[in-house]
Amino acid sequence: MSLALSLGRRGMGHTAPNPAVGCVIVKDSRIVGRGWTQPGGRPHAETEALAQAGDAARGATAYVTLEPCAHHGQTPPCANALVDAGIARVVIATQDSDARVDGAGMAILRDAGIDVTTGICEAQAQTDHVGFFLRTEQGRPFVTLKLASSFDGRIATGTGESKWITGPQARRHVHATRGRHDAVMIGGGTARHDDPSLTVRGFGSVAQPARVVVSRRLDLPLMSTLARTAKEIPVILCHGRDADPMLQDTWRDLGATLLPCGASGSQLDPRDVLQQLGSHGFTRVFCEGGGALAASLIEADLVDELVGFTAGLVIGAEGLPNIGALGLEALAAAQRYVLKSVSRVGDDVCHKWARV
Repeated sequence: MSLALSLGRRGMGHTAPNPAVGCVIVKDSRIVGRGWTQPGGRPHAETEALAQAGDAARGATAYVTLEPCAHHGQTPPCANALVDAGIARVVIATQDSDARVDGAGMAILRDAGIDVTTGICEAQAQTDHVGFFLRTEQGRPFVTLKLASSFDGRIATGTGESKWITGPQARRHVHATRGRHDAVMIGGGTARHDDPSLTVRGFGSVAQPARVVVSRRLDLPLMSTLARTAKEIPVILCHGRDADPMLQDTWRDLGATLLPCGASGSQLDPRDVLQQLGSHGFTRVFCEGGGALAASLIEADLVDELVGFTAGLVIGAEGLPNIGALGLEALAAAQRYVLKSVSRVGDDVCHKWARV
């Protein structure tokens, strides 16, 4: 099952809205088939592993990181495929909460006389599939918020200089993390100030995540890198329903997809932004700021994982803070996170935190 989980992670960030599943088929203590969900969400992991196993699948044991699907979509149910292949036993890490499955896959297997075992490496499987579960159960994607700052929590000097606070190894780590998410998200201020590309670089030819910009008024530069490349790599613009219709038409002509969202005060409602992204099929979103967007997500308790890169330099109080105003008056009201890991990345420190 550990191998199946590691195989499933190969598809992470490339299979939405489907889960990134891994499957290993074993017969007579020998692996005869391996597979993981392919880019775009199909073929599924079980189909890939069964194709590799061929006739050796008959009488074998299949290890799957998520309950095999039981519904007819663009492909037949994987549970039926396992039955038809003559699999004798299926070991499942965790049950699928999708209403179209949710025990039905296991029922198909058991009704066919297949021995079914569940709950093996379940905690790790639930962690790996958390984005899929959140979209299924709450309609929103899993959100990772990345913050790269100086030792005193600043992302730029008082004059706005920010390149580079962290070192090249940390930036490479960020690119790798982008590649494990369906989309990279920033606020309109970051798009205007930094003119980012938000692509995965340094790893050869790889599938690129969608680029999401949250901008209520759509007052974004029309000659920016995102605008020039919108027809090559998806650009998703989350905007207010009162945004200028001419700007909306212009961005559509440039190739962007527009998602109108509800407002909360002067900003877009982060809950509705994530609901719209979930409806668009995203299961994992990597937010890279800026401070106002980060603050709104934290204030709404929508950050599932914090990833911080801290550099060994001090900028001072005149520098730009990495989080916007939260309006807190008491520590008891502050959102707490649990430390998951700390590691050295080049000359910087990477620390990861999970929501309580």
